[in-house]
Amino acid sequence: MSRLWKSFTFALWVCLLGSLVLAPAADALKPQEKVKAAFIFNGPIGDHGWIFAHERARRELQKLPYVETAYTESVPAGDAERIMKQYIRRGYNLIFGCTFEYMDIMLNLSKTNPDVVFMHVAGFKSSPNMSPYWATLYQPAYLAGMVAGKMTKSNVIGYSAAFPIPLVIRIINSFVLGAQSVNPAVKVHLIWTLSWYDPAKERESGESLMDIGADVLAQYFNSPAVQQAAQRRGKYSVGVYSDMSAYAPKAHLTGAIFNWGPFYKSIAEAVHKGTWKSAHYAPTMQDGVVALAPYGPMVPEDVRKLVDRKKADMLAGKFAPFTGPVKDQAGKVRVPAGQMMSEKDLNSMNFLVQGIVGKLPK
Repeated sequence: MSRLWKSFTFALWVCLLGSLVLAPAADALKPQEKVKAAFIFNGPIGDHGWIFAHERARRELQKLPYVETAYTESVPAGDAERIMKQYIRRGYNLIFGCTFEYMDIMLNLSKTNPDVVFMHVAGFKSSPNMSPYWATLYQPAYLAGMVAGKMTKSNVIGYSAAFPIPLVIRIINSFVLGAQSVNPAVKVHLIWTLSWYDPAKERESGESLMDIGADVLAQYFNSPAVQQAAQRRGKYSVGVYSDMSAYAPKAHLTGAIFNWGPFYKSIAEAVHKGTWKSAHYAPTMQDGVVALAPYGPMVPEDVRKLVDRKKADMLAGKFAPFTGPVKDQAGKVRVPAGQMMSEKDLNSMNFLVQGIVGKLPK
């Protein structure tokens, strides 16, 4: 594991495992007749996953009459400050940084540009004019796990994921809990790729999982390579971030996806009206920002109805993933029966649930 990744993981876990401390909310910034929003992406907009979900929302945002948008793709962290400063000099007053690695850069820029609103995805630091944001993707991940649990015949599901940070771990765990809720015999084999976007490595991980008997594959990284690998071998797959059905229509069962459009519009509207304030934004499935992707044609009606009932319970607040009992791989009870995991524990999750074959990298 590289020194950069070790430093990144250590910093994130230390901050999330402790109490989340945000800067006090600032007075609302003055109204902006024109909202000029710049999006900084760490990958290509054609990745079919993470970046594409944000790019789709940017296009929706562009339709508002008082909004102008622009974007720069494939910006490494080392060049992000330069790109953001260029946008600020051009009068952009709303900056979206769409990767964790931009956090400290944006925080520093927020201090020297108090009239610009900075929105940082997946982070935990803030200032009077900078806010972190994320969404509860673990909600539809649970539902996608239910579909996978019903569709597997071998009771072996393969899961490939990028990095073992808390927000990824909770997605995987929620998926597994969903699968187990409808199929207690299922086992989920987990592989870490340690890359957000590496189609060749991602495809290889999927092949390895199918070689050990997985007949349903799931993923947490950007490209649809795993979906395509599953289709080539006549297996099923579950996507993430964006609807990936177009890339593997014979394999794609469903997926846990983002719909950032409503959230980005609400932020732009607040900047426009002068009502924006610093906060830790966490929109939910109830807000329409995360969702279950459409079912593939191979998903039977009885499975759809089963999952739709659970989704209705989630939307009504009658059920939440990580409702106990939840046990880790060693059998230790992490959430007692009848209780719900706290938001703090969700944000600092550092264990894998029972039923996962695989480990967290040290």
